[in-house]
Amino acid sequence: MSRYPLIQLPAPYAKRDNDPLEERTTSQEVLFDGKFVRLVRDQITLPDGGHSQRLYLSHGGAAAMAALGEDGTILLERQWRHPLRQSFWELPAGKIDPGEDELDCARRELIEECGVEAERFTRLGVINNAIGYSNEHIVIYLAEGLSETEQKLDEGENLEVWRVPFDEAVRMATDGRITDVKTICGIFWVKELLAKRG
Repeated sequence: MSRYPLIQLPAPYAKRDNDPLEERTTSQEVLFDGKFVRLVRDQITLPDGGHSQRLYLSHGGAAAMAALGEDGTILLERQWRHPLRQSFWELPAGKIDPGEDELDCARRELIEECGVEAERFTRLGVINNAIGYSNEHIVIYLAEGLSETEQKLDEGENLEVWRVPFDEAVRMATDGRITDVKTICGIFWVKELLAKRG
């Protein structure tokens, strides 16, 4: 017998009103304010009444697009990521501009990064990809009804765009060739959606 209670099904969301685990912010200081992220330090009161601080990156969020072609391929980018000093396979994605709608960001970024427009977008879900040190969220969409247009990369943005058979992308997300979390989530959410469609 376990000392841990068995959860009632269906399992609830972790977020709760009047959460007994809540850490209350008493003051906040922005240590660095950059174009991409802000570095923030919060002074907090812990649930037991103690005091501590939390240092984290504040980020406005992003949208990622699983662009699935009628030929059964998905668009993947190969992009250099400096913090890890290597290139990664990724879904196209980009930062949501202040005041921008998430879907508008998805449409814009798919054109900018891939030179592709989509007739249909299906919201697959949202991930919080770095909950220990950032408030960033990424909304992931399935993009379908694709047509090619002019690519409009940002200044200094360098990447390769490839059409990959979807079954191969699933294998890449399983065997370690893809390690980017938004891309893994997006691929498996698409796989599940396609299975439901039959």
